[in-house]
Amino acid sequence: MTTTRIAINGAAGRMGQRLIALGSQDESLEIVAALEYAQHPELGRDAGELAGVGKIGVPLAAELGESPQVVIDFSVPQGAEKITACCVRHEIPLVMATTGLSDAQRTAVETAAHEIPVVWAPNMSLAVNLTFKLAEYAARALKDYPRGADVEIIDRHHRFKEDAPSGTALFFGKVIAEAMGQTSHVHGRHGQIGKRAQSEIGYHALRVGDNPGEHQIVFGLLGETVELSVKATTRDCYASGALAAAQFLADQGPGLYNMYDVLGL
Repeated sequence: MTTTRIAINGAAGRMGQRLIALGSQDESLEIVAALEYAQHPELGRDAGELAGVGKIGVPLAAELGESPQVVIDFSVPQGAEKITACCVRHEIPLVMATTGLSDAQRTAVETAAHEIPVVWAPNMSLAVNLTFKLAEYAARALKDYPRGADVEIIDRHHRFKEDAPSGTALFFGKVIAEAMGQTSHVHGRHGQIGKRAQSEIGYHALRVGDNPGEHQIVFGLLGETVELSVKATTRDCYASGALAAAQFLADQGPGLYNMYDVLGL
């Protein structure tokens, strides 16, 4: 069996630990590096122990000392920026799963794809990517609804999530706007704001407890409503998708890919 050698950037984080746990148990994968920022208090500790699966012989490190076939980034924007540059320098394919990137950081990822293969997606879940397609289909079907359709997007995540709305919520909005033609994106509402314009998409971000991720897309019509809902019960769905993306990317040439490519959607 051919194995894919992977490195995890952000290996001590919640998602990084699940990537280590699942990847170390998959015979088709070999984890060769686990990366974190230079001041992380757990540097030097075995990444498998940190992830709760026992020693795997890979210490948490601040620099890439091995030569993986693919790097998976599930870190923070600053970490994503650093690893993108590193992958370009060393010509290593990159799975970019970090959200909340600045315009400059997004541009850097897009530029990197001219030189290395990059899978970049706001969400690695199969169910979420299928729902992207369903949302696009619904938006196209409702575009010419004679009395207009209102679109609202609600995302729920754990209290520790630092960006809002989620990258997934924003991508739902992008997909729908491209299909329906909305030109305004409104984040929350407060006060006497007047009549709702059908040219807008509304976003509402809930940050509660340990919710691993939930999105609801509401198409409001007069007399009826269409709702799409997708929920994660654990973070493993995101980790499994990222690992699948890494295996896909190992055989690709330079270019920008997404989870539709990985999943054949």
